[in-house]
Amino acid sequence: MKEKLMRFMYGRNGVDSLGKFVLVISIIVMLLAGWTDSLILSYLSWIGIIYLYFRMFSRNIYKRSSENQWYLNKTYKIRTFFYRQKNLLLQRKTHHIYKCPTCRQKIRVPRGKGRIEIRCPKCNTRFIKKS
Repeated sequence: MKEKLMRFMYGRNGVDSLGKFVLVISIIVMLLAGWTDSLILSYLSWIGIIYLYFRMFSRNIYKRSSENQWYLNKTYKIRTFFYRQKNLLLQRKTHHIYKCPTCRQKIRVPRGKGRIEIRCPKCNTRFIKKS
């Protein structure tokens, strides 16, 4: 069965980032349609799901990948913002992150070293902070 599915999907687009986004939006709109009994929202959610299946089973891989690339370019700033915030939260357990008082450069210092003198790599300003 798995081999048949693999043969069927050979040469097809499959699920990409734009497809995942369309799926999530369609499910959210479908839930809203269920709560509000809105026929228009219900149709919109089904249109999104049908478009998702169209993209997933499409054999025009070049066009689907260019659509996905357009989506990735439009959402680049949002995705990198959340990626940076995630990294900062993960690093807070092992490091302090300070800003240089003169140039506002972020500097990462390991925790648990006591009061230390920090040198900014960008402007060579020295300041004392507790790690």
